[in-house]
Amino acid sequence: MNRIILLLLLSIPARMVAQQRIVVAGDGRGDFKTIQEAINSLPDSSASTRTIFIKKGTYKEKLFIKKHNLILEGEGRDQTIISYSIARDEWRCDHPDDWGVATMNIQANDITLKNLAVINHFGFTFSGDYTVPCKSDSTGKKTITTRSHQMALRTMYCTRLKAVNCHFKAFGGDTVSPWETGNGMWYFKDCIMEGGVDFYCPRGWAWAENCEFITHTGTAAIWHDGSANADSKTVLVNCSFKGFDGFSLGRYHRDAQFYLVNCVFARNMKDQPIYRVGAGNNIQWGERIYYYNCRREGGNDFAWHSNHLPAGLNAADISVKWVFGLRWDPEKN
Repeated sequence: MNRIILLLLLSIPARMVAQQRIVVAGDGRGDFKTIQEAINSLPDSSASTRTIFIKKGTYKEKLFIKKHNLILEGEGRDQTIISYSIARDEWRCDHPDDWGVATMNIQANDITLKNLAVINHFGFTFSGDYTVPCKSDSTGKKTITTRSHQMALRTMYCTRLKAVNCHFKAFGGDTVSPWETGNGMWYFKDCIMEGGVDFYCPRGWAWAENCEFITHTGTAAIWHDGSANADSKTVLVNCSFKGFDGFSLGRYHRDAQFYLVNCVFARNMKDQPIYRVGAGNNIQWGERIYYYNCRREGGNDFAWHSNHLPAGLNAADISVKWVFGLRWDPEKN
């Protein structure tokens, strides 16, 4: 039996035995040249966390992540860049769902992203509207525009995702789309997010701390879907918002619950609170939009973001633990 175990260990690369860490370097000075090759080399699941360390450089890849308990760590938010160009409207013409619609596509649990940028550069290199054959459209064709949804990050059947010191960038809508209304738990800290309409649009439970939101186009920056559970919420603490003249803060289509604490709004933001879209939608729990100690740059605060929290809730109680309860502690590691 011992001989069999020894043979099995010898068949595993030394780097995998010594530590669950793989190095990716585009210049060949690592274990793999591409991130996807490194991901594919791992077993689907592991009791211990695996780390893929990505050296500085621009990696022109569309990533598919179905490996659980995984860290993708770059050398720096401005040095390790994962970039791809794709319009969701065009992708869906030939595909039945969103699997593959983003630069980074995740279908796994316990994923951590650190010190890297994920960019969908479609809208930034766009040269003009064009029409493509489209099986899913009743007309058989579809016009793709610069305002098409352009996802940098999209999750499917995924829970527990953490991003620290990352930059998510697109020009169109839905840049950061962690979608799982029933069990989704998302944690973002020290991140930059850019895009168009609803470019930060979590479903389920979400925490964003010390993040910067930049609106390039569209009718609102942030969005939330908490329709599967009355307790689900999106919390933004010490975050800042800026964008084109007259950009709007946020909106919702389904049941949502927003908490904005110690946030700063650019002077050129529109005088419009987070608003509801579609009066015919079934809203089970009413309007739940709360602000505390938020301010507008240059003074002249808007009346709608004055202090307003649910009865019995103090600002000091709003924490990561309050959001996720005993189900997850993203600050543990």
